[in-house]
Amino acid sequence: MTAIKHALQRDIFTPNDERLLSIVNVCKAGKKKKNCFLCATVTTERPVQVKVVKVKKSDKGDFYKRQIAWALRDLAVVDAKDAIKENPEFDLHFEKIYKWVASSTAEKNAFISCIWKLNQRYLRKKIDFVNVSSQLLEESVPSGENQSVTGGDEEVVDEYQELNAREEQDIEIMMEGCEYAISNAEAFAEKLSRELQVLDGANIQSIMASEKQVNILMKLLDEALKEVDQIELKLSSYEEMLQSVKEQMDQISESNHLIHLSNTNNVKLLSEIEFLVNHMDLAKGHIKALQEGDLASSRGIEACTNAADALLQCMNVALRPGHDMLLAVKQQQQRFSDLRELFARRLASHLNNVFVQQGHDQSSTLAQHSVELTLPNHHPFHRDLLRYAKLMEWLKSTDYGKYEGLTKNYMDYLSRLYEREIKDFFEVAKIKMTGTTKESKKFGQRRLSLMATLPRKESAVKQETESLHGSSGKLTGSTSSLNKLSVQSSGNRRSQSSSLLDMGNMSASDLDVADRTKFDKIFEQVLSELEPLCLAEQDFISKFFKLQQHQSMPGTMAEAEDLDGGTLSRQHNCGTPLPVSSEKDMIRQMMIKIFRCIEPELNNLIALGDKIDSFNSLYMLVKMSHHVWTAQNVDPASFLSTTLGNVLVTVKRNFDKCISNQIRQMEEVKISKKSKVGILPFVAEFEEFAGLAESIFKNAERRGDLDKAYTKLIRGVFVNVEKVANESQKTPRDVVMMENFHHIFATLSRLKISCLEAEKKEAKQKYTDHLQSYVIYSLGQPLEKLNHFFDGVEARVAQGIREEEVSYQLAFNKQELRKVIKEYPGKEVKKGLDNLYKKVDKHLCEEENLLQVVWHSMQDEFIRQYKHFEGLIARCYPGSGVTMEFTIQDILDYCSSIAQSH
Repeated sequence: MTAIKHALQRDIFTPNDERLLSIVNVCKAGKKKKNCFLCATVTTERPVQVKVVKVKKSDKGDFYKRQIAWALRDLAVVDAKDAIKENPEFDLHFEKIYKWVASSTAEKNAFISCIWKLNQRYLRKKIDFVNVSSQLLEESVPSGENQSVTGGDEEVVDEYQELNAREEQDIEIMMEGCEYAISNAEAFAEKLSRELQVLDGANIQSIMASEKQVNILMKLLDEALKEVDQIELKLSSYEEMLQSVKEQMDQISESNHLIHLSNTNNVKLLSEIEFLVNHMDLAKGHIKALQEGDLASSRGIEACTNAADALLQCMNVALRPGHDMLLAVKQQQQRFSDLRELFARRLASHLNNVFVQQGHDQSSTLAQHSVELTLPNHHPFHRDLLRYAKLMEWLKSTDYGKYEGLTKNYMDYLSRLYEREIKDFFEVAKIKMTGTTKESKKFGQRRLSLMATLPRKESAVKQETESLHGSSGKLTGSTSSLNKLSVQSSGNRRSQSSSLLDMGNMSASDLDVADRTKFDKIFEQVLSELEPLCLAEQDFISKFFKLQQHQSMPGTMAEAEDLDGGTLSRQHNCGTPLPVSSEKDMIRQMMIKIFRCIEPELNNLIALGDKIDSFNSLYMLVKMSHHVWTAQNVDPASFLSTTLGNVLVTVKRNFDKCISNQIRQMEEVKISKKSKVGILPFVAEFEEFAGLAESIFKNAERRGDLDKAYTKLIRGVFVNVEKVANESQKTPRDVVMMENFHHIFATLSRLKISCLEAEKKEAKQKYTDHLQSYVIYSLGQPLEKLNHFFDGVEARVAQGIREEEVSYQLAFNKQELRKVIKEYPGKEVKKGLDNLYKKVDKHLCEEENLLQVVWHSMQDEFIRQYKHFEGLIARCYPGSGVTMEFTIQDILDYCSSIAQSH
């Protein structure tokens, strides 16, 4: 290694005025071994620059070359990988991280030590040495001495100390005094040496001359020591005097400390007593309000609310350590607990009474809603109960068991009240939909019987009230269930849906736009009445039961609880909350319990509407989708949004079933073998369906569902029109296709349904193709012999005979041509066209009115054949003077007169 170092110094660094201080043989980590050397160097010129240079052998291997150099000031981190175990790997962090593996751990340590010393000596910015043994890092470098920079190599870096300004000035003056200081350095050095010897001799003589003064100084020091001894004796006497004074002052200080300690304790005791008196003393007025306060009047409710808040503050005061050990505090806490229990019982009892009384008052107003399709307004009930909202919040935080019991009682009683109101409401809606007098009388009689039960005796009310206050906290008693209209349930709803023409055993002539509009208005009114009812009740629940105050609350109905089983209230200590879910879950479950009858009643109403008229599924889908969209904009997770969403699924299922049954009935259509086919029933039904659907789904949210239904229906119509056309015996296939696709095209053009643009073009193309096919097939060859003659002429031309030479053929000469033409005078042509018109008239139906269109097409086709014959005569018999016995104008006149005569 020494030889390599010497070679590198000689060949690479000396030419660059650099001195090599340390060297390490390395290779890159994780790659094939390509050895190189990392060298630590300094420049010989001032200011000194320190570098790390990478040197490698040339490709031929006969000399070394300098590859890359980094300034030491750019080095940020030196990572030795492991400070304890020997490890040849180390990293140098310049602008990027260079990973190296040294040939030996000793070389790596020597190189890192050199880097550390160079950093300490020349750089202001300190390099971070990571995972490096503390033995390699010397804390300081002794000044004035030479030290080994490489930590073991024989190379030495001399200590350099910069001259100050005065020293530089003195040296300059000295050199100016000697002319040859620069030219002859050795003579100058000898002169300086001689002068230094002269100065040393002068110094020695001066020291020897000052011996007498030293002796005098020593005598003065001895006298000073004697004086110091006398002063020390006096200070010792003074200290003995002060010792007695110190003892007296210590006694006085101790007495003052005890007095101060006593005063401090008295002040702290007074502060504790004031704290307890101020925070745990309940005013007599508040105590009286909690014990006897009137919970029926607004003033009494306000006084009880203030007293309850004051009691809660006293009970929730944060006691300091040790307060709970005081007997007075324990007695006061017990008193507060008794007051809380007493007032909680009074409040729960009163609110249960309010629930019962308000419910009966609400029931007494049901009579006025028996005819009109409206739901009773619960706003007065909510307004009266909201006065107790703050007390409910207090009860929730102090006695959660009673709060939960009130919640359960409210749900039990209100669910029965709402069930009566909603069932009556839906019965009125069903009667208005069906319009049957029998059901109306039945409902009226039941309403009278219900009204007869309303003036109940006070004892009955009292009995129901007492049942609310039982230990189980459940409402008892039952309400008579209301009879419903006899409607098929959703489980066995119409196994086979009616078609668009035969809906619920009712023909299309029996169905009227006014009836459908009436159903639409009734269904919309039902949803419009239910929506504010649910929103108002949900808003009241959140305000009254204080479910908006916190993100989560103590105790709620668990997801697995049976809402009808009365398991909302659980046995637990007062004020000990149960683990709960969010407030939204509790609100939703309360709404489910209270309005549990809405979804089945809506499903029954939907089943009735679907039974009355399958078109009603269109109205219901649009209305229900709109209300679901509105409810989701308010709160996607609310009870109303969830319930309407579930019902919307049923409505959509009925709508899809209606479309599927329509397609199925298209496939089952049978045509008569004795009469014309005409416009097929399901084609007319599609027109009726599309017209009504476009008016219903205008600007609707569920337009996509209708577009999908259109696509299914139109495909079914296309397929089954072609199927019927193929099976038709009396009416030609082309006529069935032409008439029905013309009707479909006209319908789609009139309604302008964007999703059926492709089908509209297809219908037009099918109509045009089959019109042309029918014209060609029906017209055939009205001039049959003439057609055969010219077919032979064209065959000769096709065999290679020139057109002007055909007349020389024996079978196709001019005489034969005249003979054939004479067989078709104008009278015979008109007779043939008249028979053709009658034949077409028998095939076509009157409702589509295509006779004139078909006749005009046949006229054009006949004229085309006529022009073809004339052209052949002109080309094959030029100059013969042979012409047809009727002209194109005659054909036009014949066709016009035939059309007018029928």
